[in-house]
Amino acid sequence: MDREEKPAFNFCPKCGASEFITRDLGRSFKCRMCSFHYYINNSAAVACLILNEKGELLLTRRAVDPGKGKLDLPGGFVEPMETAEEAVDREIKEELNIQITKKTYLVSFPNLYSYSDFTVPTVDLAYVCEAEHMKSLKPGDDVASIEFILPENIDFKDLCSQSMIQIIRYYVERCSNGNAGETIITTTENGLSG
Repeated sequence: MDREEKPAFNFCPKCGASEFITRDLGRSFKCRMCSFHYYINNSAAVACLILNEKGELLLTRRAVDPGKGKLDLPGGFVEPMETAEEAVDREIKEELNIQITKKTYLVSFPNLYSYSDFTVPTVDLAYVCEAEHMKSLKPGDDVASIEFILPENIDFKDLCSQSMIQIIRYYVERCSNGNAGETIITTTENGLSG
């Protein structure tokens, strides 16, 4: 956690004491009253790269903060007891009203997600996805609109977060010729392949 950021917690979530302190720059907190020790861990999130038949990348315009009005890759937080692959399917259905038919793990990058004066460290897991029924695309959930842009024409200043910039740059530099590299894992409804 950055030294300039506010502490994640002011009170112990177990006993409510105000003596919930950190000695490691906010990576963990320990209560002086009940000795509860809480470690700050990344929350998992997914980001999906979906291309149309013209090779344009599907981007969403955020309808809510953080980054309201900015471009984003479709996706979101992985819910408790949900796999990242299940989160891809759920988020794309919620945000775009389409069904994912194939997903290939690409890369991950860390991020800080700040909302309501609270910052959550995340690890954003990127998947290259294929979808069916692209004609039924419809903005939903926290999406204001949908845009298709050639990856090399994306204005990175208009993206909502550093991790989205890193994911798209990684894709353009390594994968836009159709080769996602040697470390990809393709997932299907039946499990892993490739």
